[in-house]
Amino acid sequence: MKLALAQINPIVGDLEGNTRKIIENIDRAKAAAADLVIFPELAVTGYPPDDLLLKPQFIDDNLTRLKTIAASAKGIAVYLGFVDRQGRKLYNAAAFIIDGKIKTVYRKINLPNYAVFDEKRYFSEGKVPAIVGFRGTKIGFLICEDLWVDSGPYLAEARLGAKIIININASPYHRGKAREREKLVKARAKRTGAHVVYVNMVGGQDELVFDGGSMVASPRGKLIAAAGQYCEELLLVDLAEEAVAPPWQDDEEEIYGALLLGVKDYVRKNGFSDAVIGLSGGIDSALTLAIAVDALGKERVHAVFMPSDYTARRSYDDAKEVAGRLGVKMDVLPIKEPLKRMLGELRPLFKGEAENLAEENLQARIRGNYLMALSNKFGWLVLTTGNKSEMSTGYCTLYGDMAGGYAALKDVPKTLVYRLVDWRNAEREVIPGSIIDRPPTAELKPNQRDQDTLPEYELLDRIVDEYVEKNRSIDEIIKLGLPRETVIKVVRMIDRAEYKRRQAPPGPRITARAFGKDWRLPITNHYKEKVK
Repeated sequence: MKLALAQINPIVGDLEGNTRKIIENIDRAKAAAADLVIFPELAVTGYPPDDLLLKPQFIDDNLTRLKTIAASAKGIAVYLGFVDRQGRKLYNAAAFIIDGKIKTVYRKINLPNYAVFDEKRYFSEGKVPAIVGFRGTKIGFLICEDLWVDSGPYLAEARLGAKIIININASPYHRGKAREREKLVKARAKRTGAHVVYVNMVGGQDELVFDGGSMVASPRGKLIAAAGQYCEELLLVDLAEEAVAPPWQDDEEEIYGALLLGVKDYVRKNGFSDAVIGLSGGIDSALTLAIAVDALGKERVHAVFMPSDYTARRSYDDAKEVAGRLGVKMDVLPIKEPLKRMLGELRPLFKGEAENLAEENLQARIRGNYLMALSNKFGWLVLTTGNKSEMSTGYCTLYGDMAGGYAALKDVPKTLVYRLVDWRNAEREVIPGSIIDRPPTAELKPNQRDQDTLPEYELLDRIVDEYVEKNRSIDEIIKLGLPRETVIKVVRMIDRAEYKRRQAPPGPRITARAFGKDWRLPITNHYKEKVK
C-alpha cells in the first residue's frame, strides 16, 4: 500500500484556506498514485482552536468544509481531523473518506488536559476504537494522545487485526520531543505488530510551534520513513521500505528552527509585513535580530538604537556592527531629551525622594514608546528581546523592554542564548565576539551589571529549570546542592513577577514548561513555601 503523509501548516480559523490546502495535497497524492493520504489532527480548523469551539457557527462551517473535502476525494482514500458534533457534544474527530464519501468517523478517546492542552474544556471523549478494511488490509485509527497512553485504543485495534495503525497529531515542539516521539512510535509498532503511521502538523501558532517530523515504523519497530522538521511536506511511503536514519536536528539547530518558525508564522499569519527591534548592543537583541533576519529576510527587519547618558560608546559600536553584518539599517533615536523633560515634569512630585527604579524604568518606557510608534506608523511588529531568565525573575520593565507584539526569546534561558549564538556564528560570524564577551548590562544607571541584581546566569538558570520546568519545591532544589539563600531569593522573585509575565507578549515555546499556557500561577497569591 502506498501512503501519502501530508505534513501541512494550517491556520487556526482559516477554514477556507485550510480546505484549499487539504484539497491541493489530495490532488498531489492522487497524482503520485497514493492509495491513502493522511492529514494532521484538526486539519480543517487548525490547532488549537480554543474558544472558537464555543461558537456554533464555527462548528457548522467546519462541517460544511468537511463535505467539500470529501466531495473532492475521488479515486483516493483520505484520513483527516475535524470537529464533530452530536447534539450538544463536540468531539475531536477524524473522518475516513473513500471515493468522495465518509465511510467512518473516529472520535478521540484520550483527551489531554495538561501542559498546553485544554481538550476536556471543549470535547467529549470518544468510546469506540475504529477499524476499517481497505485494499485487503485492516486499518486502525487514532488521534494523538490515543497512542501515548499505555493502555490506549491501539491495543484493542491490534487485537481486532489492524496491520496499519494511523495516528494523526498536533504535537507541539519542546526540546528533544522528536526523539521522544520516535521512541514511542517504534515501541508501539513493535508491541502491536503493525505498521504505525504518525502524521504531525507543522507551523507556528501563537506560543506553540509544531515541528512536523511525521514518520512510519515497521512491525519490527524500525523507522522506515520520516519527514523533516519545520517544513511542509507530502511524504510518500511504501510500507515495504527498508529502515532509514531519523533526520532530526541536533539540539541548538532544532531550537533555532523552532524560534525561526515561531517568528515567521506569527508575522505571516497575523498580517504583518516587517519587524522592528530595539538594538542595544547586548547579546539578546543581537540574537533576536539574527533570528528575525533568518526568518523574514533582511529587507523586512528594522533596527533602532536608542542611547541615553548611560549608554557606552561600545554599545553603539557593537549594535552598528551586528546590524551591518546582518545587512540591516540601524536608525538612532536618542532618549536623552525626552528623559530630561519627563524628569523635569516629575521633579515636584519626586521632591525629597532618592533615585530608584522609577528613573531607570522611565528610560525603558521611552524606548518602548518609540518602538510602538514605529509599529503604529508603518505596521511593523515589535519583537521584544528579553529572555526566559529575565522573564522568570521580573528583571524587565513593563511597558518598556516588554512592550511589543512577540517575544522571540521568551522561553530561552540566558545560558542557552549564548549557545545559540555560538551555533549561529559557526556558519558565519554575524554576532561579534565583543558582544559575546561583554558582561550583561541594562545600562539604566552608571556601571550597572545584571549580576548586581541576579545570581550568575549558570546558577540562576539551573534554579529556574528546577522550579519552573521540573516543578520542584525549594527544599528539593536545595537538596540538589544549590545555595539555600540564592534558591529562596530566586523562587521569591519568580513568584512575585507573575503580574509582569501575565502582561508579556507571546513567544515560541521551546522547553517542556514555558510561561503561558503551561504556567498559570495566580497573580494575587499569598502562598509561600515553608523552607526546612
